[in-house]
Amino acid sequence: MKLLPKLAVFGCALAASTAMAADHADSPTLAADPTTDITDLFTWNDGNNVVLIMDVNPAATATSKFSNAALYTFHTSSTAKYGMAGTDTDIICQFDATQKISCWVRSGGSTTDYVNGDASATAGISSASGKLKVFAGLRDDPFFFNLQGFKDAVADVETPPITAGQLPFTLDAAGCPTNVSSGESTQLVNDLKGTNHGLGAAADSFAGNNVLAIVLSVDKSLLTTGGPIMSVWASTNKAM
Repeated sequence: MKLLPKLAVFGCALAASTAMAADHADSPTLAADPTTDITDLFTWNDGNNVVLIMDVNPAATATSKFSNAALYTFHTSSTAKYGMAGTDTDIICQFDATQKISCWVRSGGSTTDYVNGDASATAGISSASGKLKVFAGLRDDPFFFNLQGFKDAVADVETPPITAGQLPFTLDAAGCPTNVSSGESTQLVNDLKGTNHGLGAAADSFAGNNVLAIVLSVDKSLLTTGGPIMSVWASTNKAM
């Protein structure tokens, strides 16, 4: 099987509130198969549980489906101290042609919990032990990105010397700007905070877009056998 997109979240103690990573717009290969294109990864504490969310399929619609040929995997590692080797636990999810989901919690070569069924209702479904819950379905894209502001900043960097809407950078031999003044830095910040080079309000380029989300609630006892510090990353795997 070929490993497709993956996202990493730095290790964090379970007392921390939230960790997240986002990755919109990938290579043409991944864009051609949005069912395996990861856009976001989130994790946070919820009492005795850890919430894990993987979003895929940017610009999903009401008819979009998860792939029934891919594995959607949350990789976790728990340790007692930063820098120490951790204990790995994976949660592997797979869909069938009817979009029913199966998720296995795997650690040390053994399955420690399992859930299967239609998880598209808001309440989701639970394993027999109640330690693993899952929802899978269409949700609003949580990512915010001011694309026009980013383009304004790029234009200001790429088109010196100063004219209307441009900045007087000196470029080094590699074409990188040097001697950035306080005023120039302020202009770039304003670009990114708004539109029309800071004169207009910021706009969310992802407003109205949806994703397909896999949302897990997992009892901490399943994920922290190596200690209270846990790192998380996610991958999609599909046979080629």
